[in-house]
Amino acid sequence: MLQKRLVAWKAGLSAIRALSMPSRADTQPMRFHQVATGKAASKFVTDFAAGAVAVRAENPRADKLRTMEKTVQVSPSILSADFANLGQEVGDVLKAGADWVHVDVMDGRFVPNITIGPGVVSALRKAHPDSILDCHLMIVEPEQRVEDAPLAQMTISGVDRVAPPAASTIHLHRTLNQIKSFGCLAGVVLNPGTPLSQIEYVLEEVDLVLIMSVNPGFGGQSFIESQLKKIKDLKEMCKAKGVNPWIEIDGGASGANAKEIKEAGCNAIVAGSAVFNAPDYAEAVKAIKEA
Repeated sequence: MLQKRLVAWKAGLSAIRALSMPSRADTQPMRFHQVATGKAASKFVTDFAAGAVAVRAENPRADKLRTMEKTVQVSPSILSADFANLGQEVGDVLKAGADWVHVDVMDGRFVPNITIGPGVVSALRKAHPDSILDCHLMIVEPEQRVEDAPLAQMTISGVDRVAPPAASTIHLHRTLNQIKSFGCLAGVVLNPGTPLSQIEYVLEEVDLVLIMSVNPGFGGQSFIESQLKKIKDLKEMCKAKGVNPWIEIDGGASGANAKEIKEAGCNAIVAGSAVFNAPDYAEAVKAIKEA
């Protein structure tokens, strides 16, 4: 499946390169908006659409996410794991009862840190072929860079859902549709200072809304209590629009505050330090689920 994803992506990338505007130097990064129109552009769309259909057909994990009952899911963030033993750590939390694996990808620009890339994700997918990899994409302008293709690379590597911050792009609707065109489910992230109004117009497009209850980029921070009201307001907004995305929280969550988080309206909880720093992973996951 990984090889088919790579072939589909390369075909689309070749089409983009072939269609680049004559005024652009070959050494400069290519961008989506610098693609010609007409029959050639249609070929580009067809290449990617064909690849996306093939990817979707081979991804039962994404189908599971679309149809599963929205009971509380625990998603340990590998940002807090031991990177020297990452494959083993992920296997251990899955055996301990974790439902998803939360993958934080950082570019050193949108947030100060740099974490992991497609190579690590590909290795995790190979080691844990049935696990649901939930990608929080903390990069600048994810829709703009086709040459290094952050969206394409992560989906090719094997993530099942990609959620960029609403604050990272001025073309959010377009970015979400790009994610879906690569065969992944699309989520969106609200940082603590990002208002709900910024995503209201795309709620029908997303599978998940991730509320950050810490400032993104670092593990082990304290929970920002004001985000509980944002969760409640989001729940009401979704109800008014007749949509039912996953509502996930990330940052400072643990068994100690999981009850109020769930009561506010969350049905997915990212827990990094609370799980990976616990002496017993199974007890930590259980404490969150049963709170």
